[in-house]
Amino acid sequence: MKILTMMLADAADERLIPANPIQPRRRGRRRHQRRPEQLWATPEQVVAIALQAIALVGLWAAILIITAAWTGARWGELAGLQRINTHLDDGVIVIDPDIGALHEINGHFELGPPKTAASARTITLPPFLITLLRAFLDTHQHPHVFVTADHQLLRRSNFARRAMRPAADGNLDRIRPRVRTQPVVPGLHFHGLRHGHKTWMIADGIPEVGQARRLGHEIPDDIREIYSHVAPEVEARILQAPATLARRPRQPPRKPRHGHTQAPPARRLTTPPPGPAAPQERRPLLLPRPSRRPPEPAATNPCGTQPPPPPPTPLRRRKPTATAPSRPQPTGTRPGSGTFRTVGSDSWRSRSERDPINPWGQTFP
Repeated sequence: MKILTMMLADAADERLIPANPIQPRRRGRRRHQRRPEQLWATPEQVVAIALQAIALVGLWAAILIITAAWTGARWGELAGLQRINTHLDDGVIVIDPDIGALHEINGHFELGPPKTAASARTITLPPFLITLLRAFLDTHQHPHVFVTADHQLLRRSNFARRAMRPAADGNLDRIRPRVRTQPVVPGLHFHGLRHGHKTWMIADGIPEVGQARRLGHEIPDDIREIYSHVAPEVEARILQAPATLARRPRQPPRKPRHGHTQAPPARRLTTPPPGPAAPQERRPLLLPRPSRRPPEPAATNPCGTQPPPPPPTPLRRRKPTATAPSRPQPTGTRPGSGTFRTVGSDSWRSRSERDPINPWGQTFP
């Protein structure tokens, strides 16, 4: 069923049938996980990665990285670029529709068409890259532009392991490497240079048609695909986009959102201007004022005896407060004595209502 659907879809694209009678239903195949954002590099970071690639494998790796970042070409398009398609006098490189890409199949190389039909294009080069490629082509006589130091074709896995990964990620975790490199953009892949080139054009306000033509993309709208063209002024802006991005001032830091804290900005230390120092004001020394109260006479005790203790503080009765009527108290008799209250019979009263001298109200004969 799937093969039949693909055949009918191709027939509809070739105008052999009006439409595909079998419309595939993709219900329930939505992506529930967010796709991670592709890393990209600024022009300064690309130059830093290229300089470290020179120390790792050679000059050819640095020129390859810079060409990919400033043209937006794919890996296969640059690995399969030949001298006959490099027109430095005109300042362009041509991605041939038939042999414009180098394909690696089961360890063997084969020249073939690029990824899509729109990938066959002509890419304008900035002036500095023309000079760089002309000097690099004088160092070897290979039909391909980009080859290794041994004049061999490029293998993507070898380049990623030996040049791209150490140059972008750094090798601080390795013990005594041959060349020590610092991390620039950890996790950046070679295809991320293509993403960076598109980001540079977006930042410089290049129209969408100019971005699509340079990167070899197709515009979804058929009318825009047919009637949109790239003017020479747009090409000039594309070549100036990385330089404009590098000269652009940095944006001020964003204000922290609600609930997030931000460290206060550091204060700049400024030195006073040269000149005579201003005299400092002298303040009088403040001393405690003497007391005007006459001193108390010292207590004398000629006999050497201890003074008598102070008299006890008399107990003060508290005023009676209004209370509930007392309940009848149980009484008892003792032989030879009168009536008396039972000990503890008044225990229901609060402590504030009891007599401090006779709290239980006991009577004895």
